[in-house]
Amino acid sequence: MEDGPTLDNLRCFLAAAEHLNFRRASEEVFLTPTAFSQRIKQLEEQLGRQLFERTTRSVRMTTAGSLLLEPARAALREARRCVESVHGNPDEAPTRFTVGTRFELGMSWVVPSLLELREARPAWTVDMFFGSGDTILEALRTGRVDCVITSAPVARSEWEIEFLHRETYAFVASPVLLERAPVETMAQASEQPLLDISPALPLTRYLISAADGSLDFSTCQFCGTAGAVRTFAMAGVGVAVLPEYMIANELETGELVRLLPEVALLEDSFRLMWRADAVLADVFGRFSEWMRERPLR
Repeated sequence: MEDGPTLDNLRCFLAAAEHLNFRRASEEVFLTPTAFSQRIKQLEEQLGRQLFERTTRSVRMTTAGSLLLEPARAALREARRCVESVHGNPDEAPTRFTVGTRFELGMSWVVPSLLELREARPAWTVDMFFGSGDTILEALRTGRVDCVITSAPVARSEWEIEFLHRETYAFVASPVLLERAPVETMAQASEQPLLDISPALPLTRYLISAADGSLDFSTCQFCGTAGAVRTFAMAGVGVAVLPEYMIANELETGELVRLLPEVALLEDSFRLMWRADAVLADVFGRFSEWMRERPLR
């Protein structure tokens, strides 16, 4: 192989690995779906291995793709360090920025990670802004925050995006509810009260889309936040779709039980986004690396 993979092709590969959806991945790197597919094909030809298996309904990473994942991330990190090397150690320069995120994710994951960051990079000061998904995106657009951590499915040509973590979901209920009414089929699930954040069903959509829209819940209760949904679900009030990182302990202890495990719920991902013309763009790249190394909790 005379020429190695280009950085642009590796970025496309990482976007595809993140989303397992070429259309969404192409939007993230601001390419047309056709151009994006060509980049992946070119990378596969350069490496002599198939990286993804695609059907009309799904995209799966091959063994070769899984093996490339960490080296591709490392290559992009090293490329960034090449740029940084001619500017001295940027982590020692006084730096301050504001990151926006949702309250629950911020308190469970971002704040603890920032406490660790204070020890590792004392010259950095990171302020926080909490809000809903729409609120923090508007704050980024208007300059009220410098970057945001979000799973919102958005892409704009004027924004840079870095993948942080995959977000997986589980359809769950309390054993208390299941003792009263077993849930073993879609029809039985539809008969149970549904818990979600709002009438837009931002959590349940990961199940409904995976079930081809065949679920139609007749009774819904809107709880305002995912944390409240979890509390009501644990009390046996209804069934719910929740992020797995948020209920890992409850699933392990049996306080919540997976429903319809044969149904593969859709996945999402957390990303760091900032304006492409940001002065601190290099800082946000390093901040992304830091957050990627901290597991969700």
